[in-house]
Amino acid sequence: MMMNNTLAQLRELKLVGMASAVEEQLCSTASTALSFEERLALVVDREVHQRADKRHAALLKRARLKYPQARIEDVDGRAGRGFERSALMSLALSRWVEDGAAILVTGPTGSGKSWLACALAQYACRRGQSALYLRVPRLAEELRILHGNGGFTRWLAAVARTDGLLLDDWALAAMDGPTRADLMEVIDDRAGTRATIIASQLPVEHWHAWIGDASIADAILDRLLSRSHRLALKGKSLRAQRSGAATAATAGGSATADAAH
Repeated sequence: MMMNNTLAQLRELKLVGMASAVEEQLCSTASTALSFEERLALVVDREVHQRADKRHAALLKRARLKYPQARIEDVDGRAGRGFERSALMSLALSRWVEDGAAILVTGPTGSGKSWLACALAQYACRRGQSALYLRVPRLAEELRILHGNGGFTRWLAAVARTDGLLLDDWALAAMDGPTRADLMEVIDDRAGTRATIIASQLPVEHWHAWIGDASIADAILDRLLSRSHRLALKGKSLRAQRSGAATAATAGGSATADAAH
């Protein structure tokens, strides 16, 4: 009865991980061989890890990544993709988020830009840092609505507080004047203090022309390029390779191999 009360009190205090660990120890004969200090350490460790897992799950949900399952450990580092896997891992494990760096991922359609960018953002979430995924072609309409309902200032402040902002499909479509000005505000708020990931089919040297207004283009690129890491992906479309492998396997009646990203 006393232990039931203790477990109930732990749950009332929202120490669910500790309560679960205590219940497991009560049901395990092996735990009786452990000292009090060892059993306590295991109980506290469970609570710490459970809280961390919940926080990471919440951060990942709020990030709204296009590929939330993308993991930096699963990146395909085969030769000919335009980057060294060791260099990529070194970048991912560095303080690029804390340093407010920009990671510029470019490459042709299907080269894995968005997946790689999402993997970097997902890893930031696993490290307890916030992230947000935005598709640049949709920004014009979303910003128009925000300006119309008076929510732009609050949205801009929320984006500025986000540790890692992922701008996908950058330079995929033409940008109008109001969107250009708002994008300048977003980039300016982050320069040197918050990290930005950009995924684009267009090589960096053509971004100035895409932005259009020379003064704004100079300001945006100055803020992005001053503290940036570039990943220029190469090779054939991975999406086409996956589609071809799946079609061949279906026709042959055999199991497909996992597609590499």
